[in-house]
Amino acid sequence: MLRELLALPNSSRVWVYQSNREFTYDEMDDIRKIIYNFVESWDSHGMPVQAYGNIFHRRFLVFVADETGHGVSGCSTDKSVNLVKHLGQKFGADFFDRWQFLIMKEDKEILGFSKDEFAEKFKEGDITSETLVFDPLVKTKGEFLEKWIIPLEESWHKQFV
Repeated sequence: MLRELLALPNSSRVWVYQSNREFTYDEMDDIRKIIYNFVESWDSHGMPVQAYGNIFHRRFLVFVADETGHGVSGCSTDKSVNLVKHLGQKFGADFFDRWQFLIMKEDKEILGFSKDEFAEKFKEGDITSETLVFDPLVKTKGEFLEKWIIPLEESWHKQFV
C-alpha cells in the first residue's frame, strides 16, 4: 500500500538500488508510474505492505517498507528485486553493480566510478575526504535520511582509497 515517505517510521526497512546511468525526465516519469503501481499492490503473505517507492537524483531506486505490523517476507522482497531487474532491462540500466561508487560533486552533479577508478581519483585529488558519497547499504529510513549521503571520511568507502 503506497504511503508517503514521511508517514513511515524511521525504523522502516530500506532498499537502495543505484543505476549505472542517469535517467531522462521522461524515463523517470515512466519509472515512477511502474514503481507506484508496484508499491500500491505490494503484499507479504497476502497482507498489504505499508511502503513507499521512488527514484532519487535521476538514478537511485528506493523502496521503504514499514515492518512494524508484519515483516516483508523473502518472497515479497524477491518481487521487488524482480521489479528492479525488469526496470534495468526495460531502460538499459544496471542496478546491481555493487562495485560502482557514486559521489556528489559540489555542483550536485553525480559521478560514478569503479572501485579502482575511485581509488585513482582519490590519489589524484579529484576525490577528497570531504567528497560526498552515496551509501546504498543503509538499512532503515532513519539511516537513509541521515547517512545515505555522507562525506567519504565517514563512510565504508574510505577503505578503498
